[in-house]
Amino acid sequence: MPPKALSTITVDKLVLAKVRGFCAGVVRAIEVVERALVLCGGKVYVRHEIIHNRYVVEELHKKGAVFVEELSEVPEGSWLIFSAHGVGPDVVAEAKSRRFKIIDATCPLVTKVHLEAIALAKQAYTIILIGHRDHVETIGTLGEAPEHMVVVGNVKEAETISVPTPDKVAYLTQTTLSLDDTREIVSALRRRFPKLVAPKKDDICYATQNRQNAVKAIVPQVDLLLVLGAPNSSNSNRLCEVARSKGIRSHLIERAADIKDEWLEGVKTLGLTSGASAPEILVQEVVTLCKDRYCVASVEELETVVETEHFGLPYEIVNLVKAKEGA
Repeated sequence: MPPKALSTITVDKLVLAKVRGFCAGVVRAIEVVERALVLCGGKVYVRHEIIHNRYVVEELHKKGAVFVEELSEVPEGSWLIFSAHGVGPDVVAEAKSRRFKIIDATCPLVTKVHLEAIALAKQAYTIILIGHRDHVETIGTLGEAPEHMVVVGNVKEAETISVPTPDKVAYLTQTTLSLDDTREIVSALRRRFPKLVAPKKDDICYATQNRQNAVKAIVPQVDLLLVLGAPNSSNSNRLCEVARSKGIRSHLIERAADIKDEWLEGVKTLGLTSGASAPEILVQEVVTLCKDRYCVASVEELETVVETEHFGLPYEIVNLVKAKEGA
């Protein structure tokens, strides 16, 4: 993408959050699609965007992946990949009834929440799912035990929700929420339900936490924060919210071309990070534009934590690899 013409606005420094971009679940999901395109010997369909990033989806589409929202769009007997966000058992049942060859790319951390929901429902708990009702991850988790589960999205809802058995309530969370907002919601729930049962391990994923903490570390140093991510990316939107909660202006962008000159008026130090679904190539695109258009002379990275997490490929892909090697 060619840079915009040189601007009259100049920025002295660009500070990058070193913890940014792809998490282990996203890396795994993309690799699942790429491997399936090689191993499956035909069209591969993906239910929903494999991750919430238009650039990534378009690149995979160019390689042959077909993205659909409804299973009715997929020919019977085809290869079908479930996205990293997970699906409910109703979707799995429909896919099996249509004789699809299923590959599950659900992030293992999302699967953890699904399994927790199933276990709590078997114990007859009312499960309060903290999350965004219209987010595909929440919809999938809710599908595991809809008769036992209710979604709460904010403190007000937490303070007014009614449950059949107040002494037997547990909570789970969407993996990509704001740490601070979730903490406030849980506090409100605890005030109402003193015996509230928490997950054995925090449901908000490590990458979401790390990226939000990196934003908290970077905002004291910058005048404006840009976040690379898709409009429908929950974790990317939360990064903007974290910066704004600390009094720093923030804008969500999908590409470098989205940056507006008026945002940078009076900005001497610009911050940049990216959500867990945004590829590094788009980060470097922004860095290049800032150097070329706003004469940024200094680019620094702020390190807060080193991520080493890695998730293995799903068994469906592992079995396909073994079959090909044994052929």
